[in-house]
Amino acid sequence: MPASAPDSLASSPATAGAAYTVTLETSGWTYAARADETLLQAALRAGIRLASSCRNGTCRACMCHLASGDVAYVVERPGLSRDEIEEGWILPCVAQARGDVTLAGDSAQRLAEEAPRPLPHGPRR
Repeated sequence: MPASAPDSLASSPATAGAAYTVTLETSGWTYAARADETLLQAALRAGIRLASSCRNGTCRACMCHLASGDVAYVVERPGLSRDEIEEGWILPCVAQARGDVTLAGDSAQRLAEEAPRPLPHGPRR
């Protein structure tokens, strides 16, 4: 379950097109994540908002527990201690799936599915 540091697998052409299933244990939602995108980017593409702020692995707003699966990081030193990594904590903003994963302790929200309201036409009164 521990996350691994970035390696040649992160940019390998063989894994770049692979898609894995991410399951959000708290909500029960699932979404697909390509090997070349972060778990946060894949969630947003699927219409799911995960907690985030900096998107570079320093603020820890997105921190959640990797219940199962394996990830690799796109940064050399994500903002986690060695103990946190060994306990299974990850930062989805800089983590890429390396197989199907399950995240626990997420704070997922569905993005609005309705179309934006059209802008009014004509002069303002």
